[in-house]
Amino acid sequence: MKKIYINSVGSVSPQKTFDNSDFLEEVVYHDTNVMKVIDPNYKDYIPPAAARRMAKGIKMSTVASRTALNEAGLENVDAIMVGTGLGCIGDSAKFVGDIIDNNEQFLTPTRFIQSSHNTVSGQIALAIGCTGYNFTYVNASVSFESCLIDAILQLRTNEARNMLVGGVDEIADHHVRSHQLIQHIKNEPVAAQKLLESDTKGCITSEGANFFVLSDEKQPTTYAELVAVKTFNTLSKDRLAIVVSDFLSENDMGPEEVDMVILGNNGDVDFDGYYSILSEGMFENTCQLYYKHLSGEFDTAASFAFWLGAKILKSQSIPEAVKLNSIVPDRLKNILLYNQYRGENHTLTLLRQC
Repeated sequence: MKKIYINSVGSVSPQKTFDNSDFLEEVVYHDTNVMKVIDPNYKDYIPPAAARRMAKGIKMSTVASRTALNEAGLENVDAIMVGTGLGCIGDSAKFVGDIIDNNEQFLTPTRFIQSSHNTVSGQIALAIGCTGYNFTYVNASVSFESCLIDAILQLRTNEARNMLVGGVDEIADHHVRSHQLIQHIKNEPVAAQKLLESDTKGCITSEGANFFVLSDEKQPTTYAELVAVKTFNTLSKDRLAIVVSDFLSENDMGPEEVDMVILGNNGDVDFDGYYSILSEGMFENTCQLYYKHLSGEFDTAASFAFWLGAKILKSQSIPEAVKLNSIVPDRLKNILLYNQYRGENHTLTLLRQC
């Protein structure tokens, strides 16, 4: 079966990840319940006049995608796929507010045009002149993994050679307030270092953009091999270990061959128990990492874990800030990513050193 390679990465997050030469060497610990990205200098990537009219998600994605393309040495790609849970929700909220404030009169169309979910992929395509396949997946917390599955299928059927794949979500005040009311977001600030000790409902919400160039051809810049991705809309706790074992078996592996597992713990006392099943079960003696104390939680937060796994495999090093236990692996070859959100949309992703 044809191998799929991660040839480059680009990230804008609550950490200083926009600089690919740095790998969490200087970690920023936030003390909040709403975690915003550390903005790069957008003027270096976008003309100031255009940037003023852009939604936050578009600006973050422009930087992350351009970083990935530059590292891969590409001016263009055969296809663009973007996963997002909320799209440019900030402009959506502002447009609705303008309708109310102006009695449905004298409205400019800019915010409406930029409020659709596929605005990000469209803006990237316009910027680089890509006229190929362009698709946006809006599948809640499996939006990014849906892109990966599509990319794998297209690359293995020779539909494309180089594909730009990313996940992006931005913060909107209305979304934060409404989700705090239903206890999906924590009401009190939490120190990032103590996220897993919070013992309260909800998560620390966030935003970010992570983009990757995937190809069926290995390059000098290649980070890792993307072996497999699988998603499950619903999954009971008593079946989780069975499903993970089956996933590994489908890829000719056993749990003992997983050198590292990256878990999506977000400090929600009601749902972090899913991760405990693996961390205290089949992967009890495996190196364990977590990341949402650095990235926060959002629909495409798993794209940050994908970035983290790819960087670890290329650098063959593990940042101290993401270690969940003290186990040191004998090698760094196979990494398993597991994520879920509020007990739904479970995802398994397998990365391998190449």
